[in-house]
Amino acid sequence: MGKGYADAGFEVTGVDIDADCAEEYPFAFVHGDAIEYLLAHGHEYDLIHGSPPCQAWSPLNAYNKVEYPELIEPTREAMLKVGRPYVIENVEAARPEMRDPLMLCGPMFGLRMYRHRLFEASFPLDTPAHPKHEAICSRNGYLPTDERPFMTITGGKHSRAWQRAAAEAMGTPWITTVKGVCEAIPPAYAEYIGRQFLAQAIADV
Repeated sequence: MGKGYADAGFEVTGVDIDADCAEEYPFAFVHGDAIEYLLAHGHEYDLIHGSPPCQAWSPLNAYNKVEYPELIEPTREAMLKVGRPYVIENVEAARPEMRDPLMLCGPMFGLRMYRHRLFEASFPLDTPAHPKHEAICSRNGYLPTDERPFMTITGGKHSRAWQRAAAEAMGTPWITTVKGVCEAIPPAYAEYIGRQFLAQAIADV
């Protein structure tokens, strides 16, 4: 997401409680609790983006049966308290927790992968046309073929060739780990949102 906002023209700072996130993060990085940092420093930023952990709502957790923190509401509360424009991203299954979210998907931006993600924003967002899911996906862990040109990108023990192909399909070629690419969001999504925000900000001046 940070790369997409940078492509839209933002100077990006990332915050995460996991220090390992800094290894392949190409922008300024703060190691710490994101909500605590937001409450202390959110007023310093023009736009705040939050991607609370999605595992609590992920369909895969039906098999894992692990309790994960549900942080969408606390994230929103902190953003509203700070009072800056904000965006919250999460998986499609988290829709009941989100307020009038916009759904974005890979083919909206010419990407050869299906990845629905929801975005709740404090400002209006237009919905791009959503092409039908007519192309067939390769099975998870398999490279795309002429018959199955789209990739399925989810976790697993995948080959280096798969990881590189998945990173290219996502538009994140700098990511070199399977975990990194499986948890990433296509930068095109954030660039689309960031450009809409900037256009509205300019119009309001």
